[in-house]
Amino acid sequence: MFSLPKKKLPVFPKRIAIVTSPSGAVIRDIMTTVKRRYPIVQLVLYPTIVQGKDSAANIVSNLKLIEDKGDFDTVIVARGGGSIEDLWSFNEEAVVRQIAAMSVPVISSVGHETDTTLADFVADVRAATPTAAAELSVPVLSDVIRYIHQIDNRLYQKMRHLHTMQQQRLNRAMQSYIFRQPERMYEGYVIKADQVQQRLANQMQQQIHLRSNELQRLQLRLENRNPARDVQLAGNRRQQVTDELQRAMDRYLKQKEMRMTSAMQSLDLLSPLKIMSRGYTYTTRDGNVVASVKELQSGDKLKVNFSDGYAEAEVKQVVEEK
Repeated sequence: MFSLPKKKLPVFPKRIAIVTSPSGAVIRDIMTTVKRRYPIVQLVLYPTIVQGKDSAANIVSNLKLIEDKGDFDTVIVARGGGSIEDLWSFNEEAVVRQIAAMSVPVISSVGHETDTTLADFVADVRAATPTAAAELSVPVLSDVIRYIHQIDNRLYQKMRHLHTMQQQRLNRAMQSYIFRQPERMYEGYVIKADQVQQRLANQMQQQIHLRSNELQRLQLRLENRNPARDVQLAGNRRQQVTDELQRAMDRYLKQKEMRMTSAMQSLDLLSPLKIMSRGYTYTTRDGNVVASVKELQSGDKLKVNFSDGYAEAEVKQVVEEK
């Protein structure tokens, strides 16, 4: 049992059981030290006979009561200095085995620093004095609070830094040319549509020119031959070619018109102005976009931007929805 693994003491105990005499300097030193360092912990004294023939049984009995109760975080077994005979209860097998069997970490502080008992070897931690046992059992509350404040401050600074970075990113985005001149976002598509329209017009002119040349050749042939039948056939052919050309041009123009209409509808859906025309707005203050009511105060001058202009407003009241 002397080689059993030692249990770690809890960092922030809530309840500590003390096995010692109810009178004397030991209990006073422990209580004074604990209350000074960590006043929020609850100390429970188990009055114990720590010397004499009945002491070993009494120590074992109180340790069993603590184990059965099961709601303690740490146990301190303590006694002041004395002769080897005075301390012998802490060498008794029953006491040693009970300390080793405890599921709660046990701090042993028996005798002076130079005194050693078997209880010291099986306990999870040995303290040279009762004061040292008290110091080992609890942290310093003021240090804990200071550490928590430091962590809280670092967390606040980190969140503030992240908020600043995100705000800067938002401001840069809102200052980009896309938001300042939304029409430029689809300016390239408009240029492309113009180019397609120009190519369509050129192709139409080319087709007209080709057909006109063909008609001229037919006209020359007609003039050269000049028979009535050829004239009639040529006239029919000319009308046929003209009708075919007209139908081809109508089909070609209709296809191009449908494609251009579809492209313009797609471009229109992408337009931020289209979205704003459905009632959406964005608000700025001193040229910066307002993303949350937390940035506003009563009396702030605002600029509310619509699809067809803007309106100036003044904040009367700020209400933050949870």
